[in-house]
Amino acid sequence: MLRKLLVSATIATAISTTIGSIGLVSADTSSIDKPECIAPAKPGGGFDLTCRVAQSGLASQFSKPMQVTFMPGGVGAVAISLFNTTRTDDSNAIVAFSSGSLLNMATGKYGEFGEKDVRFVATAGADFGAVVVKADSDYQTLDDLMAALQKDVGSIAIGAGGGVGSQDWMKGALLVKSRDLDPKSMRYVAFDGGGEAIAALLGGSIQAYMGDVGELVSYVGGDKLRVLAVMSPERLETPFTDIPTTKELGYDGAEWVILRGFYMGKDVPDEDYNAWADAFKAAYETEEFSQIQKDKGLLPLNMAGDELQADVLLRVERMRGVAREAGLIQ
Repeated sequence: MLRKLLVSATIATAISTTIGSIGLVSADTSSIDKPECIAPAKPGGGFDLTCRVAQSGLASQFSKPMQVTFMPGGVGAVAISLFNTTRTDDSNAIVAFSSGSLLNMATGKYGEFGEKDVRFVATAGADFGAVVVKADSDYQTLDDLMAALQKDVGSIAIGAGGGVGSQDWMKGALLVKSRDLDPKSMRYVAFDGGGEAIAALLGGSIQAYMGDVGELVSYVGGDKLRVLAVMSPERLETPFTDIPTTKELGYDGAEWVILRGFYMGKDVPDEDYNAWADAFKAAYETEEFSQIQKDKGLLPLNMAGDELQADVLLRVERMRGVAREAGLIQ
């Protein structure tokens, strides 16, 4: 037992020394005295999960435990309103958001408040879109599918687990738009969730499915479905290493990141905003944070501070452009 303790202590010291030597063991968060994560929904679900990633993943970055507060209402509308009125400069609080939140901002569903009314501080992780067909489909590659769509964009039934204007619809819209096709002409079939859409694909009711990578792990390498491409910026890890990205295949703009992250009030001092961003950057370098992402079903997409702010602004503008072209907004 003593030998095990000594070995563990030696390893821990070595790791601490190594990480500390490059300045990543912890960030200066002394100005944050009551860390809090706002989940803009009831307990359970994606926003709760997002806050739990921060609560666990940043435990070593703060002197006090992070509190998780639930603030349901309008799928984030109540929270963004509060952080644009009474809590615009609250340095202690971060608010969970998702790609769905960004789509709401792009389409004006948060009223007067949009992406420029908050400061995006860090990501918790991500999932990615995927283009899927049956294993025995005539469309062996994404180019095959897109060639057929270019001949007649309405000839192929594309399905997903969400209605027109949803995140799932947006994946298909971005894909056809990458070849200058009109998203409004897309033959889109909405289902009540991904499971129902996959069943329809296997049953032949639709010819292509716009899914999420996370739900497809068990199908990769099997005899039921073929993933033609993933909508990630770079190739993913096992079991998706052999599947090309839409980007590398030349479909510019056809990326879809199901992003989970956090924003703060727009009047938070730079010092405190940077403290949070640095805390996340430090956490990203640890095996513990990576394991938390895996445990929560997220893939690593680690961005914080100015890098994330710039990325989100571009992402929302692209969503807004597609929504406008499709007639969803004026």
